[in-house]
Amino acid sequence: MEFELISELMNIETFASGRGIRNLKLLNKKYGFANWRKRKGIAIIRLQDGRECIAELHWYEASGLGQKEIKIKWILD
Repeated sequence: MEFELISELMNIETFASGRGIRNLKLLNKKYGFANWRKRKGIAIIRLQDGRECIAELHWYEASGLGQKEIKIKWILD
C-alpha cells in the first residue's frame, strides 16, 4: 500500500538486530552487508485515497544506508 509520511516518526524502538532478523540474507544481498536493525515507530500518514491516519510503521535500517522497506503494520485510528 502506497502512503506518504506527514509527521516525523515517534516512539521509535528497535525490536530485532543482526541474526534476529529473518530476512538478513535478503537485506545483505539487496542493499549490501551492514549492521541491520528492524525498527518500529508511530507516524501520521496519508493513504492513496487521501485519508490521513495514525499508523505503526516497521522498517529496516542500517548505518549509512538509511531506512529501507518501510511498511504499514497497523492503522491505529
